[in-house]
Amino acid sequence: METLKTDVVVIGAGPGGYMCAIRLGQLGVKTINVEKGDVGGVCLNVGCIPSKALIQASKQFEFAKHNPMGVVAEPKLDWTQTQKWKGEVVGKLTGGVRQLLKASGVQLVAGTATVTAKNRVEVKQADGQTVAIEAAKAIVIATGSRPIEIPSFKPDGKRIFDSTGALSLPSVPKRLVVIGGGYIGLELGTAYMKLGSQLTVIEGTDQLLPGNDPDLVGVVQRKLKKHGAEIHLECKALGWEETKDGAAVRVETKDGAKTFVADAVFVTVGRRPNSENLGLEKLGVKIDKGFVPVDKQQRTNVPGIFAIGDVAQQPMLAHKAYKEADVLAEVLAGHKSENDAVAIPAVIFTDPEIATVGLMEHEAAKAGRKVKIGKMPFAALGRALAIAETDGFVKVIADATTDELLGLAVVGPEASDLISEGALALEMGAFLPDLALTIHPHPTLGEAIMEAAKAALGESGHLVNGGKRPERPEKT
Repeated sequence: METLKTDVVVIGAGPGGYMCAIRLGQLGVKTINVEKGDVGGVCLNVGCIPSKALIQASKQFEFAKHNPMGVVAEPKLDWTQTQKWKGEVVGKLTGGVRQLLKASGVQLVAGTATVTAKNRVEVKQADGQTVAIEAAKAIVIATGSRPIEIPSFKPDGKRIFDSTGALSLPSVPKRLVVIGGGYIGLELGTAYMKLGSQLTVIEGTDQLLPGNDPDLVGVVQRKLKKHGAEIHLECKALGWEETKDGAAVRVETKDGAKTFVADAVFVTVGRRPNSENLGLEKLGVKIDKGFVPVDKQQRTNVPGIFAIGDVAQQPMLAHKAYKEADVLAEVLAGHKSENDAVAIPAVIFTDPEIATVGLMEHEAAKAGRKVKIGKMPFAALGRALAIAETDGFVKVIADATTDELLGLAVVGPEASDLISEGALALEMGAFLPDLALTIHPHPTLGEAIMEAAKAALGESGHLVNGGKRPERPEKT
């Protein structure tokens, strides 16, 4: 058995793994990165990037069909070209990652890794050979996550698809059933709906996008229904069978059993961490509900073994993994560093987009905190009107007494880009006047953040009564 020696071995080359390996190489730490699949992991290959490419294509297609600006066109969807373009986007990014790993002096080893000791990893390669890697400093677990399967809806690549298969359908289905009304299901479902699918969403809880601010979710739900989507809440999918008309999906609703017929069914009920079959339990590494708990320096309970990304802890977000990777690389290089982020922004690429950071209004209410709220609707914003994107609003959440900013929420155009201002404001400990007094360029979508802050202070010149909310009577 061939044995390689290094300072650090990183298992997994997704966003967390490849970023950690690259930064370690840049910091002069000898590193080997092991990956059993494609470099870039789920995010670059079958997740964040290709899904956003399809979402953008669907947005362009729909806008061309329903353009209110007098630019008349009869768009035609070339699905083969769309899939080709999506693949080219993925290829450019994954190729770039390979170049960065090489430029940083990182050795990439292909195969399935097993941790056999606190400083040893064995990698079984495609040709059946096994390579041993001895790590003098650390082993980093960055194995990511995978879609959760429902036994009665096992993906078959013909009718039933998980989030990976949903990105590469041979054609746009005429009838689409999405099981799971979370962010993955709604992002993909919305994209295909815009491309021509009749969308039906099956969600087990009483709200789409469970856990999110109902105020934000309501905007998205109304837009879905406007486009003809059927939404069934508190509804459980039981099973399916092939019929001459398509896949007959059996569900249980509050009102009894129903059946929905579809050409394709997406199962998007969440993801689970990839912590099994790594040998971690044998070494005494703690695993909690599939996750590997870590401290602020990404250390597990076993010295020399670290974890980052989806496998480490919630939330399962690529940018969270990037941050953890940076922190860990610095720690292993001997620098003083820890993960002390004030808040992690989250984005849902629905129509319109939802983006949040910090404490939300419903969370504050649940915690019994007194807050003041300011909202600026995009319908009152010049730039939003000019680009015909007026659904939604910006909401700021601040402490009722001190005006300290606690959170920011955006549902509307380019929410994914706008939220970064809120993340920066929270990291810097900003107060409402900091946002309200900062001159924002006009006409822009970013002005909505300034106006929402002014509204919370009752000082907006673009809203009735300065945007101040009427006092709510105390409950008796």
